[in-house]
Amino acid sequence: MIRRERTDGAAAAAEGARLAAFDWLLLLTAAGVWGSSFLFMDVALRVEHPGLVAWLRPALGLCFLAVVPGAWRPVDRSDLPAIGLLGFLWMGIPLTLFPLAQTWIDSSIAGMMNSGMPIMTLMAGAAFFGVRTHRLQVAGVMVGVLGILMVGLPTATGGEGASAVGVLLVVLAISCYGMAANIAGPLQRRYGSPAVLVRVLMVATLATTPWGLIGLADSDFAWSAVGANLAVGVGGTGIAYVAAATLIGRVGPVRMSSVTYVVPIVAAILGVVVLDEVLGFWEVAGLVTLMAGAWMTTRAGSPASND
Repeated sequence: MIRRERTDGAAAAAEGARLAAFDWLLLLTAAGVWGSSFLFMDVALRVEHPGLVAWLRPALGLCFLAVVPGAWRPVDRSDLPAIGLLGFLWMGIPLTLFPLAQTWIDSSIAGMMNSGMPIMTLMAGAAFFGVRTHRLQVAGVMVGVLGILMVGLPTATGGEGASAVGVLLVVLAISCYGMAANIAGPLQRRYGSPAVLVRVLMVATLATTPWGLIGLADSDFAWSAVGANLAVGVGGTGIAYVAAATLIGRVGPVRMSSVTYVVPIVAAILGVVVLDEVLGFWEVAGLVTLMAGAWMTTRAGSPASND
């Protein structure tokens, strides 16, 4: 009981604190690396099966985390089930869904829709974790859902049926991220980022191994794919996750998820400039709408109710 009260107090203090200079550095590092990961996955998928991409990402991230100071700090046995669940929600499921989705939709669309994470984080927090919301945040959820529809529907309805499946896979992936952000925050504050992440990555690597072995048998070799896998695995699942997980512990899950304000911009620019992808009016307007909703969900204010 005492530990729970201290944890809740730390969470409240983290959510209300201003972002310090180090917090901004963590945010921009995670956003820049994650924003470019959609480009790198597209490069790898040109010669590799999505199962191999999904497996190498946590496996390479685990190799990086294993040598980070504090990674093997002991954790209470009572927290292992929650960490195991994070292995699926934070890593295993989303890291499987994104490369699979990108076989059917553009990297820029996947990256832009990823900015719906703050909306999903708030919705999951309010529904399952007792997070109190205020009117601006509730309005932000509605605006954000509208933005997701504006970005995803042109792709889902303008191509083959597989395009709609790709959009739905991205929605499912960011929903998992929203749940995971709420679970990860208290654990990060209790044990530190590396100790939680290294165990989460162990679970995710084991969970994706069967899919990865299937993918390995159906993939070709290219040095460009090797470089892309390293960038996504070591960078996106190692460096960026350490930065983001540290940020969760410092400022809370909802405010950390504001990292996705920058991710879609980086993903969209790289998709258009490097991969020659084309964005229409509704996709761009939807991104602006989605980011406005995401911003609204991360604002502090008076609760909408006392229930």
